[in-house]
Amino acid sequence: MVSSLRLPSLTSLFSSPSILRPPPLLCRPHHHHKLSFPPPLPLTAAFSSQTTSASTTENPKKQTNQDQKVITPRSHDFNAWYLDIIANAELADYGPVRGTMVIRPYGYAIWEAIQDYLNVKFKETGHSNMYFPQFIPFSFIEKEASHVEGFSPELALVTIGGGKELEEKLVVRPTSETIVNHMFTQWIHSYRDLPLMVNQWANVTRWEMRTKPFVRTLEFLWQEGHTAHANPEEAEKEALQMIDVYTKFAYEHAAIPVIAGRKSKAETFAGADRTYTIEAMMGDRKALQAGTSHNLGQNFSRAFGTQ
Repeated sequence: MVSSLRLPSLTSLFSSPSILRPPPLLCRPHHHHKLSFPPPLPLTAAFSSQTTSASTTENPKKQTNQDQKVITPRSHDFNAWYLDIIANAELADYGPVRGTMVIRPYGYAIWEAIQDYLNVKFKETGHSNMYFPQFIPFSFIEKEASHVEGFSPELALVTIGGGKELEEKLVVRPTSETIVNHMFTQWIHSYRDLPLMVNQWANVTRWEMRTKPFVRTLEFLWQEGHTAHANPEEAEKEALQMIDVYTKFAYEHAAIPVIAGRKSKAETFAGADRTYTIEAMMGDRKALQAGTSHNLGQNFSRAFGTQ
């Protein structure tokens, strides 16, 4: 909602060194307002009542609409229209596990186009692509109090491996601040190692109760950038720069008008000092979080002992 946004404060300062994370764009947007999701039936079954069929006794030449799918008018039912578009365009289908989806070739081609554009922008702004493990020790999540509190309800945990109970539970990556900052501690030894700017294209898992294809699923694809800076001014500049990259992408390449601003304190990312966002207004008058950039201050660097 527009009322939940505040314009970025360019004068806000915090102590150094500062850690910034600008996470994913469009691959997995959050809904500010949760929407119900129909039971995970095959999409073909969901459309059975909308299929135009003809009697077998009719002239075969008149049966051209027999297998034609009908798209629900958006003005009639926005939720049904959205699902109809995904099905008819063959963008995705429901996976066998509730809340998951299979991204089909046309849908994945869109994701590849997003990667092609943003990879250039990330490298132009000094980021290098890396990949971090998807299994994270539970003790890492516990190190930052507000972070674990914010994500606990959505965590997927691994407790058994190789037929034996694990000594420590593993979290299936819900986001990567903890493991990235653990590695930053190994790589940053002085100000000469800064800024450190990395990006990751990956999948994440969050145990969502209500799901919708491409909007909210148990597992989804995203991009997450993580950077470390020597002073708060550089970190804030980076946070604003990345939300600007996302805004230009949405307008100029995805043809999606968005509203850029700063999240309220209640909606700030768990563990961040400030969260900047781009919000897209949906046809059902709900706001969709389409990309975020977080200024994490020293919250994670202190928790992991980065000096």
